[in-house]
Amino acid sequence: MSTSIQVNKQSVTELFESAKKKPFLIPEYQRPYAWEEEQVDTLFEDIWDYSLNYNNNMNDNYFLGSVVSFDNESGNQEIIDGQQRITTLFLLLRAILHKLESMSSGKEVTFLTSRVSSLIWTTDPLTGEADTKSVLLKSNVINNLGNQILQDILITGITIDGNKDNYSKNYNYFLQKIEGKSTQEPFKIFNFIVALLDGCILLPIKANSQDTALTIFSTLNDRGLALSDVDIFKAQMYNNLPSQARSHFITNWQNLIELADQGGENIQNLFYYYMFYLRAKDDDKKTTTPGLRKYLGQNKFKAIKSPVIMDELKLIGEFWSALKGPNQSIVWANNKEIKKFIDVLRSYPNDFWKYPVVIFYLKYHKDIDFVNKFKVFLKKLSVDAIMPYILTPTANAIKPAILKLNSSIIHDAKPKFEFKVNMSDVKARYKDLPNNAVSLILKLLVYRKQDELLPEKWHIEHIFPKKYDSQYFNSSIENYIEMIGNKIPLESKLNIRASNNFFIEKRKEYAKSKIKVVNELGNSHSSWAQAEIESRTDRIANTISDLQKDFTLEYEQTVF
Repeated sequence: MSTSIQVNKQSVTELFESAKKKPFLIPEYQRPYAWEEEQVDTLFEDIWDYSLNYNNNMNDNYFLGSVVSFDNESGNQEIIDGQQRITTLFLLLRAILHKLESMSSGKEVTFLTSRVSSLIWTTDPLTGEADTKSVLLKSNVINNLGNQILQDILITGITIDGNKDNYSKNYNYFLQKIEGKSTQEPFKIFNFIVALLDGCILLPIKANSQDTALTIFSTLNDRGLALSDVDIFKAQMYNNLPSQARSHFITNWQNLIELADQGGENIQNLFYYYMFYLRAKDDDKKTTTPGLRKYLGQNKFKAIKSPVIMDELKLIGEFWSALKGPNQSIVWANNKEIKKFIDVLRSYPNDFWKYPVVIFYLKYHKDIDFVNKFKVFLKKLSVDAIMPYILTPTANAIKPAILKLNSSIIHDAKPKFEFKVNMSDVKARYKDLPNNAVSLILKLLVYRKQDELLPEKWHIEHIFPKKYDSQYFNSSIENYIEMIGNKIPLESKLNIRASNNFFIEKRKEYAKSKIKVVNELGNSHSSWAQAEIESRTDRIANTISDLQKDFTLEYEQTVF
């Protein structure tokens, strides 16, 4: 289907009359009505001020904003952007009608009552009589008890005492404002109504599809409230359920949001990981990553409507949540080796490592020997993934190999690692490592000697200081300062104290460190210059190479 849009400036009357043929619908994926007194007061007072100088012949209009929508399969105008504004205008019109119905009959009252009522309810095309139970606006927002409240207000013009929802509060606010203005300036209320109906304009943007409408909204919106892919997924999942299962779904959905938050993730991320899981199941190794909604929206959201999706998303959420803190009920999450190598991978410069980790968990988490399998898998991934990045420090350095690994986890008896690099080339790069690789390697060195994780706040410390008095050192020292042999991880407080002192002073602070490799360095008596830096750089390169061999052997010996 080709993309098309229609844009046509319309008055409130013109736009709302279009709802007689195609009523307005606020769809399930929209967020609940959120306007509060400050916003409705601004709207009312601006229109009132505008109406004071309004006449039917004036060229100036008051612009209320844009409305993005598309005509859905049910014959409704499905609102993508502007639902807060449209809803508020309906509440204002209903409050106006309530006031008109209380006024003494007269030509103005009769005429305006007819005009306003025809914009709220459907009307008989022959008699013009309004069907007060058939409102031209319907809200289907998920988990929004106010949907019925909105309908009741628009039908009856009455709110229930004690209701504190925004619909009731804003409707009552409009009643008070209109009553107050009518008392203070009784002759101006009619002009206010006419100015609202004919002088206030909106800019309806009508798209030919939901995708087009969402794209337009994302382009126009600058308030940080753009609908996410997850809003669409939630609506698709909700609508696919029988009515008796929907309240349970809402509870599970909220629990899923909280679970993701506990794990330092968000629900959008859970769907993103799930997409890579589905791609792995389909043996999809293409390096071009599809858009999340485009991928999961295939075949009319077939994957989203799967009966197992909520259980699998919950598993992904529980995985990240379990890693965030002590959890006595989840054995694997308390394994020191697993926690260490997840921490190593967290220093990787992108999230590609997360996809095989999540996929591995989804496939093997029920195995009796899962803890050991997961441990050796993480150890091998942590060293193998570093190597290509050392040679090519770009975001895509490991992407092809990761996608192959994802698929192999699902389809092979034992996942295959294909991070192919020349180790001689890797070793040659240790004297000029990319910054992100330094953090990864330092963590591997630390966790060879201790189980305790590094503190959240630590810094890369230059043993030989970056700032030094050049009269005491050969200028060639410049070539050694950024080598990894001159770098250690150090707690923030100790890093500040060590400052730009030379090694003889710094080692006193190093000796206080709870990081074993640093503590050991603090108890050495080296002078620390070019020779020591170069020697330690070589040792680190050999150590990482040995680790890779050891981890590979351990992985090969593990039975899957």
